[in-house]
Amino acid sequence: MTEAAVLPCETHALEWLALTLTPGLGPTKARHLVEHFGNVQAVFRASLTELEAAGIPAVAAQSLGTGRSLELANDELARAAGVQIVAFEDAAYPSQLKQIYDPPLVLYVRGNVAAVSQPGIAVIGTRHPTPYGTGMAERLACDLAVRGLVIFSGLARGVDTAGHRGAIAGKGKTVAVLGTGIDVIYPKENTRLTEQMLALGGALVSEFPLSTFPAPQNFPIRNRIISGVSIGVLVVEAAEYSGTRITARCALEQGRDVYAVPGNVTNKNSWGPNTLIKQGAKLVATWDDVWEELPTEVRLALEPKDAAESQAEGTASLFKDDEIGPHERKILKILKADEATQIDEIVERLEPELSSSEIFAALFELELAGKVKQLPGKNFVKAF
Repeated sequence: MTEAAVLPCETHALEWLALTLTPGLGPTKARHLVEHFGNVQAVFRASLTELEAAGIPAVAAQSLGTGRSLELANDELARAAGVQIVAFEDAAYPSQLKQIYDPPLVLYVRGNVAAVSQPGIAVIGTRHPTPYGTGMAERLACDLAVRGLVIFSGLARGVDTAGHRGAIAGKGKTVAVLGTGIDVIYPKENTRLTEQMLALGGALVSEFPLSTFPAPQNFPIRNRIISGVSIGVLVVEAAEYSGTRITARCALEQGRDVYAVPGNVTNKNSWGPNTLIKQGAKLVATWDDVWEELPTEVRLALEPKDAAESQAEGTASLFKDDEIGPHERKILKILKADEATQIDEIVERLEPELSSSEIFAALFELELAGKVKQLPGKNFVKAF
């Protein structure tokens, strides 16, 4: 175990971890148990009879009374090299997370523990976003991250990944709350993304024991943490029945601000944000819309930086147009960020000015530069 990992004798992380690993004992019952006995150490000094009298399930009392829970915790700590276990009573435990109804007893953290407690915005949405949704998530996350806000999300495909990438593009901090064990990256294609997050001072967080696989029921459970560690939650695209809706509901129940990016009313992914806006969520088009709603003390605490703000001419872009050639510039004038254009239409519209080979070469250069994205069927969109 690394020196950065827990010191059980000082933080009592071992005991809190043992409570977490006790079968039949969830976070709420565990905290009531600690309150009943006065402190977490007293729980493990109690007899089996005293534990059973405290009203917890028999299987939990048996595990605690026989020392089995402590054995499980010791085994877990032995495997937790490079991972910090932050217990509920630790100073490093995010104070804003303690405010929610059922905060986890411990957090497994890889990377910068302090980042989890810093002011931040959760960027969430569908796993199947439109090009518009992906672009808006990247753009807004970038613009907010360069201003010092941490970007929280769940590392899922789609909007979550776009939010993390946007923060990285802005050289800011981003924290992923996992629905797996801290040692299980899901989806696997985001492994490189997590490395970039950690290199920029971000973190990975989980409440689940090591080696926990991506069970479907885990993701709705972790959503309360995403909203709980955030000042507010920004919904980009989400269908009517989705995990994003659960997170937004958690945010409202936790007293967090909810922001939403409006979408095309004919697109099913616009149902979530558009409905939230109708219900009173703050409509967001640019980072300013989020910034002006932040608590004054948060805005004052964030250091002003030279913003790598996305340039907005018609549609925003993280890239400079003066770095491209004349052929590429003509193609960019045709392409849209929120609507795909098929290659045949591009060739047809530029045929008087450019040959097909020049168009293909220019599109290739634009893709390499990250200014254009190719979708299935030779469809192209402008990147934000």
